Amino acid sequence: MNELDIDAIHKALANPVRRDILGWLKEPETHFADQLHPLSLGVCAGKIDERCGLSQSTVSGHLAILQKAGLVSVTRLGQWNMFKRNEEVIAAFLDHINTGL
Repeated sequence: MNELDIDAIHKALANPVRRDILGWLKEPETHFADQLHPLSLGVCAGKIDERCGLSQSTVSGHLAILQKAGLVSVTRLGQWNMFKRNEEVIAAFLDHINTGL
């Protein structure tokens, strides 16, 4: 794993919409059960847009910040971008918070 970008992670987590997205992606079967593609591939950006109730461009910006911070990964599936939490980075960040301050 690459070195954590602690500042980028803090910036990403500073916004409640991005925290909501991470929470929804933690339990995608609860929040995105109507998705046609298997949730094991990730959650389609369009489904995240719908759940947020914000414009596609706004949600896309939030997802880009989460991805830049390493908190989510994206996989291209045809015309769709599928997002998943990066549990390794999240665990390393939590470990840093618990031991590094």
